[in-house]
Amino acid sequence: MSLAAVKALAFDTGGTILDWHSGFRDALQAAGDRHGLERDWADIANQLRRESLGKMVNLGEHEPPGYNFDGAHRSTLEELIEQHGLQRFSESDRHAIAYTAAHNFQCWPDFVDSLPKLREQRLCASFTILSYRLIIDTARRNGLHWDAVFSCEGIGKYKMLPEAYETVARQLQLQPNEICMVACHHFDLDAAARVGYRTAYVRRPNEWGPVDPPDIPASLPRDIEVDSFVELPAALER
Repeated sequence: MSLAAVKALAFDTGGTILDWHSGFRDALQAAGDRHGLERDWADIANQLRRESLGKMVNLGEHEPPGYNFDGAHRSTLEELIEQHGLQRFSESDRHAIAYTAAHNFQCWPDFVDSLPKLREQRLCASFTILSYRLIIDTARRNGLHWDAVFSCEGIGKYKMLPEAYETVARQLQLQPNEICMVACHHFDLDAAARVGYRTAYVRRPNEWGPVDPPDIPASLPRDIEVDSFVELPAALER
C-alpha cells in the first residue's frame, strides 16, 4: 500500500530511538559499585522500565495527570530500592539513576544518520510519553534535530488514549492518514492505527538488553516492517 500521501513521521522515542536499558543498567551498577552491592542490574533496569511504563500508559484517562515520566521513574526506583534491599543508595545515587541517566540516554546508532535523510522528504516529530525535558536533553546529547516534539506531558492524555494521537494530528494540521507512526512497540502502533495513522514497525531486538522484547503481537496490520532505520527511507517510497 502506497505511503505517498504521508507528510509526517511521528516517532515513538523511549525504546524506538533511545537505549534506555543500557542507560539504566549502567547507572544502577555504578551506584551498586559505590556501595559494594551486587545485584542483577540488567534485570532491575528492565523492572524499572516495565513498571514505570505501566504507570504512564493511558494516564489522564479519568483525571489530569499528577506526574510525568520523570516522576514515574523516581517513584518506581524507590519501590525497587525497597524490593531489592538497596537502601544504601543515597539521594545523589537515586537522582543519578532516575533522572540524570534517563536524560542522557544514548540514541540507537542507526537512527542518527537516518533522521536527516527522512527529514528531506517529510516532517519528523518525536511523539512520546517521555517528559519534554527528557526529549530536549537527549536530542541535544545525541545531535538530533526534530521538526517538532509532542510530549503527552503537554497534551494531558497519554498513549494509548486516542486523544493523544488526535491532538498531534490536529496540531500538525494534518489528517491522521497523512501521518505515519514509527515505533518498535505494537501497542503504540495499534493505538495509532485505530485513529487512522499509517504505521511503520522498526525492530529493536536489543531494547530489553539480554532478554527478548516482550512478545506483544500486533492486532492490526502494519504498513511497513523493517529491521533497522537504515531501511526505512526506501521502505517509505515503495
